[in-house]
Amino acid sequence: MAHGRKKLIRRPDSSKTAVLFVDEMNDLQSQMAEYFLAELYGDMYEVRSAGPKNDFADCEMISVMYQNGYDIRGTAVSKDFNAFTMIPYDYVVFLQKETYDRIHGILPFGGKHILKDFGKRSDFRANDDKELYDCYVSLMNAVKEWVKETFASPGTLEKLVVR
Repeated sequence: MAHGRKKLIRRPDSSKTAVLFVDEMNDLQSQMAEYFLAELYGDMYEVRSAGPKNDFADCEMISVMYQNGYDIRGTAVSKDFNAFTMIPYDYVVFLQKETYDRIHGILPFGGKHILKDFGKRSDFRANDDKELYDCYVSLMNAVKEWVKETFASPGTLEKLVVR
């Protein structure tokens, strides 16, 4: 194996469509999307999330999701592209336009690209804890609904491909 290149391995279940959700730090919306896709359509998709960088998963996101009946506590771990063995993905779904613009041409693991910009944490506008909670709930609901509608049928993903 050449230096600097990752060896792609076969997917554990090649009958499923493989999806990678990406945001810059793999700490917020990609974690939500991974959770909801696995919960709603885990029988059709092999799903992971990562980012070009990693940090801690957003603790407030974890708390808000838990308070709303979604227990992401055991799975919300921020991963960069080196954190696990890369597999060939059918789709790489970017959830931040800035990240897509910066790295879409240099990803080492293929896949057709889909872009759905949910913004970033710094876009939240809140003056107190209640307003911040509401920002998280709004993002959580938006991600859940988008995943529910978008991934109901793997065959419809082609129309969303940007690259």
